[in-house]
Amino acid sequence: MNSLRIGCVKYLNARPLIEGWEGNVVLDHPSALCAQLARGDLDVALVSSFEFLRNPIYRIVDRVAIASNGPVYSVVVAYRGKFADVKEIALDPAAQTSGNLLRCLLGQLNLTPRVTSSPSDESARLIIGDQAIRFRAEHGADYQFWDLGEQWKKLLRLPFVYALWLIRPEVENSKAVADRLRALRDDNLRNIDSIIAREAEFSPEFCRRYYGEHLRFSFGDEEQRGLSRFAELCRKHELLPNADLVLDLV
Repeated sequence: MNSLRIGCVKYLNARPLIEGWEGNVVLDHPSALCAQLARGDLDVALVSSFEFLRNPIYRIVDRVAIASNGPVYSVVVAYRGKFADVKEIALDPAAQTSGNLLRCLLGQLNLTPRVTSSPSDESARLIIGDQAIRFRAEHGADYQFWDLGEQWKKLLRLPFVYALWLIRPEVENSKAVADRLRALRDDNLRNIDSIIAREAEFSPEFCRRYYGEHLRFSFGDEEQRGLSRFAELCRKHELLPNADLVLDLV
């Protein structure tokens, strides 16, 4: 299994799901990993949940995800003034799931800022992952932050699933792979202080709060309902074609 071609997002939020994996791991941004997995350059990858909704050929590792059940802290729109007055929001090009989550939330709330990949100096900004954490630390006094996890929870009363372990359909030992990933997650969460102690950039206090209050690493019934509602809203807002959502869990 050490020859398995595995990829993982290179953000702080993924450490409890990949730390200690024996074998090579490709660390990259979500959009790059999605492309590599779709091409067959990777066998397994922790990638955006929207990638599965867009291309549901994969098996999903059951009971493991990166999710939130309220404010997630690291998926935010940074803006000035009143959010209702925002005219334009610039997307992070790596943010496939978060960009579509933003579009769904704006549509449900009847907010109409232009969502663009070509920002102006006046644009609000969607920021995700470690970049969002750094931005909040450096510019927190100059901006307000619209937390997409918090807005989803207010609107749907469900967790939101940002990332899943996806396994390509031709991988023959998918159950063994999934079992190993679940065991790794469980072991890392039991020893989360060791992971925090090895973190060089972010403070132990922040990491404990981030892992303990903002993130959850499960993909149970609630998270599956949250993913299903996300798929429904993506279809409603014409971000996905009409099709039933079928989860191939392993």
